[in-house]
Amino acid sequence: MKIISTDKAPGAIGPYSQGMMVGNLVITSGQIPVNPVDGTIPEGIEAQADQSCKNVAAVLEAAGTCICKVVKTTCFLADMGDFAKFNEVYAKYFTSKPARSCVAVKTLPKNVLVEIEAIAEM
Repeated sequence: MKIISTDKAPGAIGPYSQGMMVGNLVITSGQIPVNPVDGTIPEGIEAQADQSCKNVAAVLEAAGTCICKVVKTTCFLADMGDFAKFNEVYAKYFTSKPARSCVAVKTLPKNVLVEIEAIAEM
């Protein structure tokens, strides 16, 4: 096992790592839409989905893989009413159409609208 860490994605806000490499898989922690440069959170589901996807990609790149090798994502939305808008952004990043679960949750860290975790091959 190897811990994955990068300053190109937000740091963990608890006792966990941004990602782990196990064998030929990289498993990311959930990535919320925090800009790693200045700590800001963009407004609106589209902008938040975009930043979360960028953060997932940054963790994967730090591990030596890419978003194109993702085989499974789990997506958490604060409001399932945002599903269609979220999908529009998500589809631009996850073009290989990995397996996915997408669920609505009551609240997310920092009261963001979306969180995305991924499993990718090396």
